[in-house]
Amino acid sequence: MQNILYNLDGKLYINLTNRCPCRCTFCIRFSEQGVGTDDSLWLDNEPDFPEVRKALEETDLTGFREVVFCGYGEPFCALDVMLATMRYLRDRTHLRIRVDTNGLGDLIQKKKTARLLRGLCDSISISLNAPDAESYQRFCRPEYGERSYAAVLDFISDCNEVVPEIILTVVDLLSPGEIEKCREIARQRGVPLKIRSFIK
Repeated sequence: MQNILYNLDGKLYINLTNRCPCRCTFCIRFSEQGVGTDDSLWLDNEPDFPEVRKALEETDLTGFREVVFCGYGEPFCALDVMLATMRYLRDRTHLRIRVDTNGLGDLIQKKKTARLLRGLCDSISISLNAPDAESYQRFCRPEYGERSYAAVLDFISDCNEVVPEIILTVVDLLSPGEIEKCREIARQRGVPLKIRSFIK
């Protein structure tokens, strides 16, 4: 069976894709095969919604407090499957729904995407990862080039209108000065900043 679902810290994670438009210098994909209860999160093929639904139906969800869309790829690369799965969970469970994203969904899908989360997503964690566009290019190496950082900032603003909880994150590889600049960006948008530990 594909590693679509995995358990980490009492939360159920959904791994929809291995595609990602970034090649972040600190990405766990370059150093580890798996996370949590799964030895490997590399998919043989991307699951469609029926496959995800089957995996959920075969899983006892009673012990989980939250479902998180996060795996070895960017969930917005599998937007339609993610949205269908969110609707399924909304209709059948009371679980909190979170998305962990790099914030480049609009560039990936070539359209505004935050509005599609209205009523489906309780929390979104967006990887800011840098205080400016130049640093973002260096750390995250996005395939969309210089316009990527502005797209992340726009996505944050859009999410403010439709998602109840927004968290921005950076990795602790940044200097104290860079982290403080990121903290100011978060303050300006009225959202918290979380510092993630780099995993070697």
